[in-house]
Amino acid sequence: MTALPYLENHFLIAMPGMRDERFARAVIYLCAHSEEGAMGLIINQPQQLAFPDILVQLGILEQSEAIRLPQEARNMPVRNGGPVDRSRGFVLHTDDYVVESSMPVSDSICLTATVDMLRAISLGQGPRHALMALGYAGWGAGQLEMEIGENGWLTCPATPQLLFEGNIEQKYDGVLASIGIDAANLSQIAGHA
Repeated sequence: MTALPYLENHFLIAMPGMRDERFARAVIYLCAHSEEGAMGLIINQPQQLAFPDILVQLGILEQSEAIRLPQEARNMPVRNGGPVDRSRGFVLHTDDYVVESSMPVSDSICLTATVDMLRAISLGQGPRHALMALGYAGWGAGQLEMEIGENGWLTCPATPQLLFEGNIEQKYDGVLASIGIDAANLSQIAGHA
């Protein structure tokens, strides 16, 4: 069996037969993938918590100041990034604004997990495009490859447009459409040629 190439800066798209309900219809952006495992963020499951609520909880601003946030920050949805460490926040963003702790994922996308980025976004000084997630999805060595082999996930290259633009609820169908697939045509039964 040939090893799969590493898939950072790719989307994982949950197949209809996904056994783990937490990942039903999930689109995951893979931030890291190596022989040691993989880490990614679910980008199409909104949280109840709003971005201003997180800023207040972290003491970045007072509740009464939330109305003064730039509109993009005030309306920024927070996503359920995955089932692991749900109290930890991550910001995926374009590389036009970085802080010391920002880690490049691709030529144009970075990942930052510090409050510096949240402060910048709250002041309207952050990156052109950003999304915030609480928690992440993780796989041990060989686990993701096994799940892909068992027809758990489709993969496709990510683009900034697919990552940052469009409605969260329509991401699943949108990412599938980008590779010419209609979700209605996906089968829950795995097949092998």
